[in-house]
Amino acid sequence: MTIQTPNGFSLDNSGKRIVVDPVTRIEGHMRCEVNVDSNNVIRNAVSTGTMWRGLEVILKGRDPRDAWAFVERICGVCTGCHALTSVRAVEDALDIRIPNNAFLIREIMAKVLQWHDHVVHFYHLHALDWVNPVNALKADPKATSQLQQMVGPDHPNSSPGYFRDVQNRLKKFVESGQLGIFKNGYWDNPAYKLPPEADLMAVTHYLEALDFQKEIVKVHTIFGGKNPHPNYMVGGVPCAINMDGNMAAGAPLNMERLNFVKLKLQEAFAFSKNVYVPDVIAIASFYKGWLYGGGLSGLNVMDYGDYEAVQGRKETDRLPGGVILNGKWDEVHPIDPRDPEQVQEFVTHSWYSYGDGNADKGLHPWDGVTQPKYELGPNAKGTRTDIREIDESAKYSWIKAPRWKGNAVEVGPLARYILAYAHGVDYVKGQVEDSLGRFNALAGTSLTPQQALPTTIGRTLARALEAHYCAQMMLDDFDHLIANIKAGDSSTANVEKWDPATWPKEAKGVGTVAAPRGGLGHWIKIKDGRIENYQCVVPTTWNGGPRDPKGNIGAFEASLMNTPMERPEEPVEILRTLHSFDPCLACSTHVIAPDGAEMARVTVR
Repeated sequence: MTIQTPNGFSLDNSGKRIVVDPVTRIEGHMRCEVNVDSNNVIRNAVSTGTMWRGLEVILKGRDPRDAWAFVERICGVCTGCHALTSVRAVEDALDIRIPNNAFLIREIMAKVLQWHDHVVHFYHLHALDWVNPVNALKADPKATSQLQQMVGPDHPNSSPGYFRDVQNRLKKFVESGQLGIFKNGYWDNPAYKLPPEADLMAVTHYLEALDFQKEIVKVHTIFGGKNPHPNYMVGGVPCAINMDGNMAAGAPLNMERLNFVKLKLQEAFAFSKNVYVPDVIAIASFYKGWLYGGGLSGLNVMDYGDYEAVQGRKETDRLPGGVILNGKWDEVHPIDPRDPEQVQEFVTHSWYSYGDGNADKGLHPWDGVTQPKYELGPNAKGTRTDIREIDESAKYSWIKAPRWKGNAVEVGPLARYILAYAHGVDYVKGQVEDSLGRFNALAGTSLTPQQALPTTIGRTLARALEAHYCAQMMLDDFDHLIANIKAGDSSTANVEKWDPATWPKEAKGVGTVAAPRGGLGHWIKIKDGRIENYQCVVPTTWNGGPRDPKGNIGAFEASLMNTPMERPEEPVEILRTLHSFDPCLACSTHVIAPDGAEMARVTVR
């Protein structure tokens, strides 16, 4: 049966049903089911979150000053962004202004996280959807060196001998039979298009990124004490500045530590400029005809806006927020997370209940309810503990369905870059036009931003460009921090309202952050010094949510529509597009099975 959704997608759940479970590599529990027609084109998509987070329930009655430490554990990958969002929400509720040094340190930590998360996502979670590491064994190291010098001429590691050494390491690894994450790839699938030399270059940079990702997070250990889950505090940051101090004296921010931070930021800038961005452009050029996966990004995108150049002045956001609807880049709607008519969550198709008579009601997060109600629809196949096929006409996900004024929207780096481009941000426009020019030159195409960005490849490129922009911004923020310190400002915390006796009897606040996967919001209600209600609407809630009462599908489901598959039983194309969002469903949860136990299965009916 064919169904036309209000947001313009034609769904047909006849034909072959394919189940991929789990979809994500490390970040939680995600299931996807699609229907393909006789030509192996996806005509229906169903995205399911298969785990209940439940932290909102745990937080009730707790001290708001402690909330950041709990919600930070939502994710072990995007470490810190939930903590930052939480302290912003509490500070908003209690009208606390933090010192400028604390603002700058938080900004640097957020951008380090953004950079690290994007690099890890591409090289270690997403690249294998495009790159065939086994094929790299056939590469000519000399030709690989020539490719490297063409796409990234400033990268020092580019000699034929260097690539030959990596190829020999890879050969020993493959011959040993201990393939690790390479074991279950569909390496003979014709969906892989790269020549061996591009595969070898990408695998080499996979290893380089693996080495450097552990270096850049040391910035978090300097400012926040540890990584993952660095320390934050309501009112500022928990680190002191003493340029004459030393670690033994308990003053972590001295000149030696700050010089180390600057070195790591410079190295990150160089890697994203010389390796990450060129790799994405080069790989994309070999997939120039794969312009699928746009989904909602070609229609509706949203972000709250972030990265103020000046504290307290949202008009200086370097990645400004807003909403674009129906693909109209020339019309950006303002966004207000406080407005109950703008942000609402629905649970019509989610395993939650808003009470009798409220099945189709949308709730603003300040009034949000997290009451689980797990039930399978009448057309589901299998059992409650062994689902074989989801019933999308009923409840089918642990993710709620957020909507902006009733519209399903996509969030993430691609949404931010479309918004920034539409706002006319010079840095972003320069990045987009330069990278698209390089892509067109390599691929022999003439795509415009409006054609290239709203695609799976465009989503992956936007994440790389954002990483490099963050590297530039954190170097600028570091310079401002040093200037403040030189001017005699060493304040890192405002504790005037630390005592609950200074708080109003009731208060509510909201904090937002440009998290790696998209616009992140936390809403808090405080009563008598305790948390009365707390709701997190995370990026994957926006992207991965199920259908709403009107039948609109979300970003994950929309992105898969009309995508052709080479071999439906080897769902490379499904993984390629869903991984481009970097989905994070229950990031702090990991599943370990005994040796020999089945961890994943792809079934075709």
